[in-house]
Amino acid sequence: MALKVELKPGERIIIGESLITNDSQRTRLFIEGDAPILREKDILTAETANTPCRKIYLAVQLMYLTKKTERIQDDYFQLISDVMQAAPSTTPYIGRISNHILSNQFYKALKESKRLIEYESELMGHVQSGVSGLSENKPGNR
Repeated sequence: MALKVELKPGERIIIGESLITNDSQRTRLFIEGDAPILREKDILTAETANTPCRKIYLAVQLMYLTKKTERIQDDYFQLISDVMQAAPSTTPYIGRISNHILSNQFYKALKESKRLIEYESELMGHVQSGVSGLSENKPGNR
């Protein structure tokens, strides 16, 4: 069964190792085969991978698109090691991502990586609210 993808005008999609940009009209594609597919909203670039968990997502994305995990594994393992050391509560997410990778289920690993990014945002929100809460209680701020 073919995968149906609808693209908005100007929207981009990666199929395999090719970036495809839609023209000025809405387009419907039916894709058959085993090529990895990523819609523009799911694509991270090196520039947008600006947090530790986004860098993990980028590494998983590269593994998914190229299916050559050996080239990316060392970077991935260093990234997950750094994140788990800084935030041990991320371990369940990283464990699920790694299990999907080991099972060659890279798309599922990508989806779990998105959950890790959401969790990272939550953690950062707690840190920022805690920091702002501390600064409001400083003696000179009343």
